[in-house]
Amino acid sequence: MRSEKMLRFGLVVAVLLLLPEAPVRAEGLIEALADTYASNPRLLAARARLRATDENVPVALSGWRPSISATGDIGLENVDRYLPTNRTTNAFGIPGDLKLAFSQPLFRGFRTTADTERSENLVLAERARLVATEQTVLLDAVTAYMNVVRDRAVLELSTANVEVLRKQLQATEDRFRVGELTRTDVAQAQSRLQRSIADQVTARGTLTSSIATYVYVVGHAPRDLAFPLPPTSLPNDEAQAIEAARAGNPNVIAADYDERAANKSVDLVRGELYPSLSLNGTMSYGADLNPATTETLTETMTATMTVPLYLSGSVYARLRGAKQTASQRMQDLANARRVAVEGATSAWESLQTAQATVVAFEAEVRALEIAYEGVQEEARVGARMTLDVLNAEQELFNGRVNLVRVRRNAVVSAYLVFSSVGRMTAKDLGLAGTAYDPSEYYNRVRNRWAGAEIDR
Repeated sequence: MRSEKMLRFGLVVAVLLLLPEAPVRAEGLIEALADTYASNPRLLAARARLRATDENVPVALSGWRPSISATGDIGLENVDRYLPTNRTTNAFGIPGDLKLAFSQPLFRGFRTTADTERSENLVLAERARLVATEQTVLLDAVTAYMNVVRDRAVLELSTANVEVLRKQLQATEDRFRVGELTRTDVAQAQSRLQRSIADQVTARGTLTSSIATYVYVVGHAPRDLAFPLPPTSLPNDEAQAIEAARAGNPNVIAADYDERAANKSVDLVRGELYPSLSLNGTMSYGADLNPATTETLTETMTATMTVPLYLSGSVYARLRGAKQTASQRMQDLANARRVAVEGATSAWESLQTAQATVVAFEAEVRALEIAYEGVQEEARVGARMTLDVLNAEQELFNGRVNLVRVRRNAVVSAYLVFSSVGRMTAKDLGLAGTAYDPSEYYNRVRNRWAGAEIDR
């Protein structure tokens, strides 16, 4: 009787481990996501890549601005003059001059406008890619979190199973000693115990691997992880998920801006075939410091127009290449939309499958618990063998492990749907802390004329 009570106690503990935590304790996942958002190096690198892309805009805008340069030189000069009268004169000087030049573009074949618009579209595309990276990193964090929760529960179930089978073996040996059971029953109980120990070792190894992944993604070792509730505000049906993915998937948005930038690249190259006009000015000061200082000051202002007549065919080759790249970007956009639709459809079906499987496995576990209790009672009166009890216990253990796994799949699939429609972001998830503003650095450097300070 004592072993039966211990067995039931172990089963109750195992069931409690599978139950979701109350909503007030479901902040563990959100806290892990906030830590990931603040410190994940992959996400920080993507932000730095966006800031580097932001700098393309002031580079393009520099096409409107003048360039100013100053040059100076000083040297030694020795002049020997041979006169027709066979006389020779010699002069030694120290000439020097200083030149200040500037050039102001007036017309560059619309290239500055095209380059600016191209760079702005590249910035918007990179912002969308930053969102895609953010979603990938946060989804990795959800997966790592749920894997640790799952594997901890599986290890607890395996440990409880080992204890149950250890007591089952003790009870079998006791009954063998009094002649109620045979050596075969003892061997069967010993075999199941050793299998459960192997399952426990495997579960411990799997948990260790999951913890390592968690540390890699989140940045610290997992603490008290609570089983979270699935996210709210999911699409109502598959059609709504697909439509949201078409409009909000960051990869689609990035591909759209990439196509626009490619079209502007065509205009940028075409501008090289147009005339260009610039205003150029120089101010030159010269002096000879020996034998007596002589000074000259020269000021010039010119307007220069350049009309390309033939540029060896290279511009036309690059123009054709730019058009082909624009065509490629158009196909990339179409492909991104298809991938988004496929991803949303797959994520939605995975969610529906996981939710239905959870319901089915919950019913299975309830039935297995009833069957296990029934087999125990029948074994007590001699209607069942020890192997039947062991089989029933193993089926109940497998059912509970499967239930843990499908509950994990249901949560991950829900966040996968969130990601497919572009809502797996810090803002949509309501993560604590200050959200990264991708426009802050852009606004600060867009019209900047000088300075090399950066943000990290």
